[in-house]
Amino acid sequence: MQDQIHPLELFFQQAVRNIYEGKLGLNDPDVTAYVARLLCEFSDSERLYSVRDEMGRPIEELTDMLQAADPVNGSAASFDEERAVRKHIGDYALFVGGMYPEASGSSRRRRRHQPSLNELIHAGKESYYIVSQFNLFEYEQEAPLFGRLADGFERCVLGLTMVREEIGPKKRLLMPPSVN
Repeated sequence: MQDQIHPLELFFQQAVRNIYEGKLGLNDPDVTAYVARLLCEFSDSERLYSVRDEMGRPIEELTDMLQAADPVNGSAASFDEERAVRKHIGDYALFVGGMYPEASGSSRRRRRHQPSLNELIHAGKESYYIVSQFNLFEYEQEAPLFGRLADGFERCVLGLTMVREEIGPKKRLLMPPSVN
């Protein structure tokens, strides 16, 4: 059975490809497809905080996500769970860093600590690198993709910021027509 395509996937594929390939020279169809799917996934805001604590509550803070990913000193019950949480941290950091960079370090959120853009980039890059090291068995095929995402993390974040500018509402289109 084939996976059903998200209604926004073709739109995001084109937008990401235009920026990543056309403006950044990042010619990696796997990265482009992954980022477009990520945008589709996080278009459902529930998915942004899909990592849960022991009580089933969403974990919203980056430091708590990192703790949840630790199989030795944290709450990850296995290395597979570590990989899943690290993948989510990379995705979260890429999405927030690229689509909402102004939220980094902002005090307008109720959270105790909103990570800076540098903290997001460090956590995302490190997390994708760790995911890339899970390169055996069922993870062997996709591990190189996460290595490329880690290596080009800053470019991917920049590219998403450019995608946001490209697809976001244009201020001039939101201005009411002048009344004479």
